[in-house]
Amino acid sequence: MSPFQRTFRGAARATAITTLAFGLAGTAMAAEPVNLDELLNQVSQGRVNDAEEAQARLQAFRNDRANQQRLLNEMQQEKANEEQRSANLEARFDQNDQQLIELEAQLNEALGDLKELFGVLQQAAGDGIGQMTGSITQAQFPDRLEWMTEFAAKMGQTNRMASLEEIERLWFELQREMTETGKVVSFPTMVVTSDGEEVQQNVVRIGAFNLVSDGKYLEFVPETGRVVELQRQPQSRYTNRIPDLEGASAGVQPIGLDPTRGQLLGLLVQSPSLGERIAQGKEVGYVIIALGIIGVLIAIWRLIVLSGTGAKVNAQIKNPDNPGNNPLGRVLKVYQDNRNDDVEALELRLGEAILRETPKFNAWLPMLKIISVVAPLLGLLGTVTGMIVTFQAITLYGAGDPKLMAGGISTALVTTVLGLVVAIPTVFLHTLVSSRARRLTQILQEEAAGILAEQAEKQQA
Repeated sequence: MSPFQRTFRGAARATAITTLAFGLAGTAMAAEPVNLDELLNQVSQGRVNDAEEAQARLQAFRNDRANQQRLLNEMQQEKANEEQRSANLEARFDQNDQQLIELEAQLNEALGDLKELFGVLQQAAGDGIGQMTGSITQAQFPDRLEWMTEFAAKMGQTNRMASLEEIERLWFELQREMTETGKVVSFPTMVVTSDGEEVQQNVVRIGAFNLVSDGKYLEFVPETGRVVELQRQPQSRYTNRIPDLEGASAGVQPIGLDPTRGQLLGLLVQSPSLGERIAQGKEVGYVIIALGIIGVLIAIWRLIVLSGTGAKVNAQIKNPDNPGNNPLGRVLKVYQDNRNDDVEALELRLGEAILRETPKFNAWLPMLKIISVVAPLLGLLGTVTGMIVTFQAITLYGAGDPKLMAGGISTALVTTVLGLVVAIPTVFLHTLVSSRARRLTQILQEEAAGILAEQAEKQQA
């Protein structure tokens, strides 16, 4: 086979494949032609088959034309019927609407003053819901609020009338709320403790003011409808009276009552205790307290020592001839040992003996004085430290939120207070102890002066 024939045959084969792909879609592909005559026969046969299929479809459409016309007529008839039905319904709607307007007018005329009554009932129910939602009596009667809400919603609907039973129920609930606010009653309910546990307890309700149980104050949370134990209780002078109230069956019992229904109690439990206030002073506050304790111990110890010494000195004054082991006795012993000396020498010896005894009287007094001076200085140091913290908070966050500055201000004020609390009694104790010491020194000087006067008289005689 020549190269031209091979090229032509390849081109013819490609043309046949393309023609069969696009012109003979849906027809089973014939065997591959081996020459141009077979390719021509396959193309001719494909054209004949396409013409036959097109003719068959055209004939089928012509045969179905009558059926399509019938379906079109049926749909047009159905459309006309529905349009007529729509017109009838619109006319009936207008007639019913007019009839409804006439009936509403007749109903409003028949209701008369009852319509105003239902409005008043709706308003009373709404006011009752607002009152009972935040009332602690809701903890004892939890089901009434649901009914009140449903009744108020019913009264808010158009042309909905309340029955006589519902009106009586509304009056009963309002009257019960007023009556219960004046009672002290005990009832069981679920209480959420400070640990987060929910337990059944007997709760005492004091009117509409406070709830107490197991020696503790409780609060009613309207959002959840639960009775919750206060995380922090007020001072013991308030809680100590609760068991007496829980155990009483009649009579009058003293109890801490919050007339604001929880507001004062909330502020009271939020106020820091003495320990918390001291903790606000931090390290400087603890140092001041430690110095104050040391100063008090020193003062008490010195008062005890000086009181015992004073008792011995007073006893020695009554028995000057028998010197004992006490400051005055030791001074008298010096006199007895140097009885024959002249007045000048004896005066020097007695003065020396008094000087030996005086430091014992004044022992640790300088420490008391130092504490009384250092304590307010430490308080000032805490004040400066707290103000530095406050100014740092202002620099970082601004002055818009006072809570950010409260910590530094508390530290500043608490340390100042602690410094004054320690300094004032320390100054008083220092004055008291030093006066006792001066008194004993004065007694020794007086006795020594008396001895010198007697010795001078003897020498002159």
